[in-house]
This record gives sequence, C-alpha cells and structure tokens, in this order.
Amino acid sequence: MEAADGSLPGLREQLASAKRIVVKIGSSSLTDENHRADPRRIDRFVDAFQARMARGTDIIIVSSGAVAAGMAPLGLQSRPQDLATKQAAAAVGQVHLAHHWAASFARYHRTIGQVLLTASDAGIRSRARNAQRTLGRLQKMRVVPIVNENDTVSTSEFHFGDNDRLAALVAHLVRADALVLLSDVDGLYDRNPADPEARFIPEVRTGHDLKGVIAGDGGKVGTGGMASKVASARLAARGGVPVLLAAAENVGPALDDASVGTVFHPRGDRISAWKFWALHAADSSGVLRIDQGAMDAVTSGGHSLLAVGITSVEGEFRVGDIVDITGPEGQSVGRGEVRFDAAELRELIGKRTEDLPEGRQRSVVHADYLSHYASRL
Repeated sequence: MEAADGSLPGLREQLASAKRIVVKIGSSSLTDENHRADPRRIDRFVDAFQARMARGTDIIIVSSGAVAAGMAPLGLQSRPQDLATKQAAAAVGQVHLAHHWAASFARYHRTIGQVLLTASDAGIRSRARNAQRTLGRLQKMRVVPIVNENDTVSTSEFHFGDNDRLAALVAHLVRADALVLLSDVDGLYDRNPADPEARFIPEVRTGHDLKGVIAGDGGKVGTGGMASKVASARLAARGGVPVLLAAAENVGPALDDASVGTVFHPRGDRISAWKFWALHAADSSGVLRIDQGAMDAVTSGGHSLLAVGITSVEGEFRVGDIVDITGPEGQSVGRGEVRFDAAELRELIGKRTEDLPEGRQRSVVHADYLSHYASRL
C-alpha cells in the first residue's frame, strides 16, 4: 500500500505509534443477526484493545449499538423510525451493551466508564469542557471510556445523527493522536465494493482524491454508512487528526501496525480544541456578513475581524456568543466569538477602528477566537 512518493508508510507508522486513539465501532459489528449484543464479537474487540493498551496506548471507545441491542428484547424486527420507540430501544439496549463491555474488559481486570453525550453537550462550551474533564479523569484513573450518543434524551431536531461524527468530535475533545473508524467493509472504494470494477482507495490527502467516489448510506441497524464515515474522517483530518478507516474484522492489524484500510491525511497543523469546537460543534447565535477585503484578511491567518469589514449583522447575539462569518457571496468563511452585542454592533458596521466611540475601539472577533475554513478544505 505504498504511495508513489513513499509517504504512506510514514502515516501508517504514525497511526501505529499513536499514544491516544479514539476507536468507533458500528452497530452491525456489535450485534448478531437477532439484534442482540454479541459477547463474542465484543470479546474480539476487547482482545485487540488490550493488546494495544499493553503497549502504553490510551483508547477511548465510541460504541454504537444501543438502539440495535434493544430491538430484540423489545421484539422489534427492524430499526424503529419514530423518536419515542428509538429512545425506548436505546434505554433497553444501552444496559445490555454496557454489561457486555464491562464483562469483557473484566477479563483483563479493567474497568469501563460509560459516557453518554448529546449534541447540546458538544454545542455548549461549558458542557463540552465538562465532558472533556470527565473523559480525562477516567483515563487518569485507568478506566476505559465507552462513549455513545445519549439516544434516550436526544431529539429528532438536535442530535449527532450518527456516531461517526461523534467520534470525530471526541477525538478533538480528548486531543487524540489518531481516530480509527471500523466499518463492515475493508476501506474506501470509489463505488459499492460488491461491484467487480470497484477501485480501492488506500489514502485520501484532500477532497480531490474523492472525486468520482460514490459512498452509500447506513444499513439495517445503523444510521451511518460509508458517506457518513468519509465525512467524519475528513472532519477529523481537517482538524489535524490522522484517520484510519478499516473493517471491524481487521481490528487486530488496524490497531497493531495500521497496515489495513484507508488512511486520511491530516490537513495542516492541528488546530486548537477551542477552534475545532467553534467550527464544527458550537451553537451559532448569529451571522456576520463581511466584504471581500475582510474575508481575505481573516482567511490569511492571524488577523482579527474589524467593524470596517462587516456589511450586515443577523441575529440577536450577546458578547461571548459564537457567530457564523460569511463572505460577500454568502460563502462560509468561519466562526468566531463576538465581542459586541448584536444591537451595539449594528451601530458600528463599516466604521474604522479609530472612528469607533471610546470604549468600543476593539476588534469584533479577535484572531485568537476566530476559526476559518480556508486552510481545511
């Protein structure tokens, strides 16, 4: 699987030597054909995790399967579509799933801790920090975190949608060195791998490598699918985290030497956890529309957004809120923490800093609290 320039083994070596890894496992890999949590499959994963942890690596597991594991006990033949039944299945299945994870890790005298998150936990900074502290403390106490979306209280309008995206967010939350997404196929193909003409893609450097790739949706018991995994892998990689997409049945070599699957190269230097949160998880309270000059300045790096470059303000945000920043043609530029209330800012639009009233001569969004998309495409 060596790339023409010989760089691919280097990235796989980086994945193989990572000291902190987030591993996401899909529902179909954790349940049997009768939609029950499968202890044999879970044991196989834990054996591979233990082998890697014995080398000094911390592992955080993002485990799907709560809804799927609750289907059989509730007599459901297919994944529920309505929110109330989905939440009921998750409430039942989460207990079964946690029990099997705990029993399997107990074979190695390891304790697990269950961490249930909702999209609002990631979207509100104080909650994200609490989750970050909890995960950090569990690791310091040598407890293996098992993370899942809290389906029992998530709403249809406000949820992660799948655990692939959750895994990408968790990888940045815990400052992981790598993200491993385990699927039911052995990597990324340019079309359905059942097609004899499907071409395997061993590495993805930029979006250009995905040109012509057709990725499908989720299966019978999951909500993800290859499209979700590719989107989440790119999300993590844009933030500077290398990603390995591999088959769940290849969990051993995936965690051993990363010799299997598709690797996604990180894009540029790693951005801070705050900037990643602001771009991809935070709740936005408004929109700042800016002119071309301001867009060129903030996307070149290290420049604050000034009132002179703002053309309009939308929303009723307050100081400290996160706002979207859009360009003159409506293009998404980035996000940042605003330093004025919306009503106050509307009076300052288009004015140079030196012309602002006393006490207001400051940037609208300081460079340290402005995260843009330009270098992450």
